[in-house]
Amino acid sequence: MTYHVGELAVQRRMGQSGSAIRVGRIISTEIPEVAAAFLAAQPMVFVSARDGDDRMWASQIVGPPGFAHATDTRTIAIDSVPVFGDPLAEALRSERKIGMIALQPQRRRRMRVNGTARPAGAGLIVTTDQVYSNCPKYIARRDISGIGPGLPGEPRRATSLNDEQQRTISRADTFIIGTADGEGNADASHRGGNPGFLQVLSPNELRWPDYLGNSMFMTLGNLHVDPQCGLLIPNWHTGSAVQLTGTARLNWDEGTFAPGAQCSVDFTIDEVVETINASPLRWGEAEPSPANPPL
Repeated sequence: MTYHVGELAVQRRMGQSGSAIRVGRIISTEIPEVAAAFLAAQPMVFVSARDGDDRMWASQIVGPPGFAHATDTRTIAIDSVPVFGDPLAEALRSERKIGMIALQPQRRRRMRVNGTARPAGAGLIVTTDQVYSNCPKYIARRDISGIGPGLPGEPRRATSLNDEQQRTISRADTFIIGTADGEGNADASHRGGNPGFLQVLSPNELRWPDYLGNSMFMTLGNLHVDPQCGLLIPNWHTGSAVQLTGTARLNWDEGTFAPGAQCSVDFTIDEVVETINASPLRWGEAEPSPANPPL
């Protein structure tokens, strides 16, 4: 594993360069059999990429288990795309650098893939550059409770959060963040904590703590070299989703740190996209991760 300059800079600042070297050995260009089996069992994946205006977004793709599956050791087929009106629906009709995370809340498991996606029929073909698993930290356990009625609604677009969106975000225990390095290689990562860990500072500003993780600092390293990023905040109960694009700033002021955090991240919103019924999946009540620091 060769880290880029942003990752190396954050690793040094955190005093975790040695740990990063050791942990980086888990990353492979190929898909292990256990990872392929895990992926094929999931009904959803989250992806990140740039749109046609070079803005970063995080999105979700949903389908019956097996809709995302490995076809060989370097290739994943995804037999679906983001819903109509999603910020990446049009962008993924052409070849893109993509980040992907398959998340299994029921067992607090996740698998990450970074690579290149190209359109194929009604879906995507992803060629992998990086494949690895993460620990279960900060994943809220929840089970699928059913399939909801109704098709995805017309996305609501704005340049700031309305009151209801602010309340939804303030109650969130999970979000997905999409980032990219200086060469445009995309990454998608999970962030979790107790409800309230994602703070609404204003209709255009959010803040969240960056908790102790795997020492690689892929997300923070990307933000160090390119502050553009995208967030997806799922509403697990209703299937709706709020997507945000904007810029992030790493905040090293210890006065802003929450308990258990290494730093905080301040996010300025450029655009908001809310989609009703973005996912047909409905999930039950969450069991917070025992790793979550108190607020």
